Amino acid sequence: MKKKERGFTLIELLIVMIILGLLAALVGPRLFKKVGKAKQQAAKTQIELLGSALDTFRLDVGRYPTTEEGLEALIKDPGIDKWDGPYLKKNKIPLDPWGRPYEYKCPGEHSEYDLYSLGADGQIGGEGENRDIVSWE
Repeated sequence: MKKKERGFTLIELLIVMIILGLLAALVGPRLFKKVGKAKQQAAKTQIELLGSALDTFRLDVGRYPTTEEGLEALIKDPGIDKWDGPYLKKNKIPLDPWGRPYEYKCPGEHSEYDLYSLGADGQIGGEGENRDIVSWE
């Protein structure tokens, strides 16, 4: 008598592969949407953190950094007498979640300063993941 050989048949393996493919097709897009939302939330949080540092700079110096001084004035003394920084813990200006620097203008068009990220597409405007993340909203 021969022992019955054990193992999976080709059909069983194909069925498992199809089921895994269907699961990935259903779950994958939902996960990618969450990644985009997480990056947008991270950008909002970083803008709030930078805004707090800018406010502390203003309390010490009496004004916000100019557009020319930029956010670098939060970590390096731009030659101002009352500067008492650095105003960021890591002595580094963070990039937005998409790897680009935040845009900063002072005086701003919407408030005393405008601080924003251009979103996933790197272009002004947009919707969804491409929407700009701004300090004045």
